[in-house]
Amino acid sequence: MIRKTGLSRRRAAAHALDAALDDTDLVSARAALAQGRWQVARALLAATGDDWDRRGHRVTVLALEPYCAAWANDWLLAEPDSADAAVLLALAQVRRALRGKEDPSRAREACRSAASRTPADPTPWLGLLLLERSQGSADEVGRLFDEVRDRHSDHHHAHHLMVAHLAEHRSDAGPDPLHKVYDFAAWAAEQAPADSPLAILPVVAHAERYRVLAATGHEPADPAASRHWAGRRARQVLKAAFDWWLEWEQEGHPRRLVDLNFLAHAKVYEGRGAEAAALFHRIGEHPAPAPWSYPDREPYTAFRAARDHALGTA
Repeated sequence: MIRKTGLSRRRAAAHALDAALDDTDLVSARAALAQGRWQVARALLAATGDDWDRRGHRVTVLALEPYCAAWANDWLLAEPDSADAAVLLALAQVRRALRGKEDPSRAREACRSAASRTPADPTPWLGLLLLERSQGSADEVGRLFDEVRDRHSDHHHAHHLMVAHLAEHRSDAGPDPLHKVYDFAAWAAEQAPADSPLAILPVVAHAERYRVLAATGHEPADPAASRHWAGRRARQVLKAAFDWWLEWEQEGHPRRLVDLNFLAHAKVYEGRGAEAAALFHRIGEHPAPAPWSYPDREPYTAFRAARDHALGTA
């Protein structure tokens, strides 16, 4: 038997935690972009059109490629009128700024320039929201969220970012069943169409609040030792979200696997093994870092342990 080294295990985990999820076209375009062949990304974004959730997902994942900014700049030099190139360059600069490798002001300028080229596109505003989520004021974050929502009212990624941001409000105050993040998530779910995956947002809010409470010592660092998923609110939220999934399961949404990871995580720690197992079957080999990393865990290891337990393969 061949034993995996620590390095090979880390590589396997990194591969399993692929931000592209199950978008094979995106995986191919990203691989080509890594080689400087930006034409494949151009074709992918052109084919994506105004499917704003899919466009946001694809652009933000492409922007994670380490040399994306350089190749997107080459694309923009070759096609100065390309809005797609400008948007990709802007998001790549945001990612660089978040890693401390780019002046945030340059990233902001790039996002605003891209927004002026394509006024209906929420993606440049998503870039600004990603940036200000960690660096901006609460008012600025709210304003940017409204800019995204004005262009696509059910924008999946933006709602997740807003929930993560709001969950950190009054981080040292301890558990609060009336915390504003719960109200926001319930409101967003109610405002969305019946078949919108934003129905899962109250579960996301519950997980994000656990992240904050555990980080500040108000909940155990091991979610299995926490009662966070056992209260009446949690039970109601989880039942409603799971029932929605059974009825409306969104096989075509580009970020549905993000939702399924949040829901499976919650079902595991609620102690509903059979329901968790059904979700793990849908997730397959596409774990997402959040919420398995909460509050400070190695996400792939946590995912595999929870999945093996739920499926009885531990």
